[in-house]
Amino acid sequence: MGMTFFLFFCAAALIYVSCEYFVNAVEWVGHQFGISKTATGTVLAAFGTALPESVVTFVAVVFGQDAAQKEIGIGAAIGGPLVLATIAYAVIGWIFFNSKMATSAQFISQPVAKDLLRDQKWFMAIFVVKVALGLIAFAYKPWLGILFLVAYAAYVRHELSRQADVGQTHELEPLKIRPKLANPPRMWAVLQIIFALIAIYIGSQVFVHQLESIGPWLGLSPQMVALLLAPVATELPEILNAVIWVRQGKQDLAFANISGAMMIQATIPSALGIFFTPWMLQPPLVWAAVMTMVSILGIYFLLNRGTLGAKQLRLFLVPYGVFAVGLIWFA
Repeated sequence: MGMTFFLFFCAAALIYVSCEYFVNAVEWVGHQFGISKTATGTVLAAFGTALPESVVTFVAVVFGQDAAQKEIGIGAAIGGPLVLATIAYAVIGWIFFNSKMATSAQFISQPVAKDLLRDQKWFMAIFVVKVALGLIAFAYKPWLGILFLVAYAAYVRHELSRQADVGQTHELEPLKIRPKLANPPRMWAVLQIIFALIAIYIGSQVFVHQLESIGPWLGLSPQMVALLLAPVATELPEILNAVIWVRQGKQDLAFANISGAMMIQATIPSALGIFFTPWMLQPPLVWAAVMTMVSILGIYFLLNRGTLGAKQLRLFLVPYGVFAVGLIWFA
């Protein structure tokens, strides 16, 4: 087990360092291509960090040899949003609350709060439909996967159509692979994103494989590992992006990254699951979906009242804890 834990922590370190390079490069790409800061988080950063788990879902549902392997893909499509709606949002609250900025800086700007409120509406509408489809069986269900792809395309189009609010170059940290250039060519920023994503993917795969070994050592069944720990591992890049951006005083980008990643998780993996599996949700997955909606409704309520702060956001770890306790009952 010694080597397992060593690889576990090395993988976590690799993901964190790679995320630092990724968020640095994605800000430069957004700036150089005239993309708004919100869209930089909701589209560019979210797509990049959600790519590894989307690939995992694709491989599981398309090339899975049996029903058990395909269930992994369905579990990822449900478990990912749960982790983002609970742990990822709570991490933003905890990091900000314990930072030096907590007493002086604004936690969330009004425009971003408005955007986040809108994103919760989008997510809830799509999520309710995808869960409902998982409770009933009918012949033409696979065709409905197209609607999820259309929904995400409409979301991306809306985000990219926003008026750019790109800041000045001096507001950005130097591009890490070319730190001496005040305005590096776009090629270098894109290359940094590509290399960072490759490293994130490798680190995530090692991290997940070590969890598969650590779970039984802790006395957890494979199903418990798949639903309780694996989604945390696959969503680790989004969580670490949030840590990095909040520590830099860029909570708006952290919120945008998570809400954008949730939109991807609600649509792309769901479409793949509906296309290539019967898409019937077992009780543990329905339980995960219920706790996801509880968390999102809580965030929506606080945003609608204008009372979402770091202190309140920290409490969204609770729904994940309730999910974990309930999962023991299903196991």
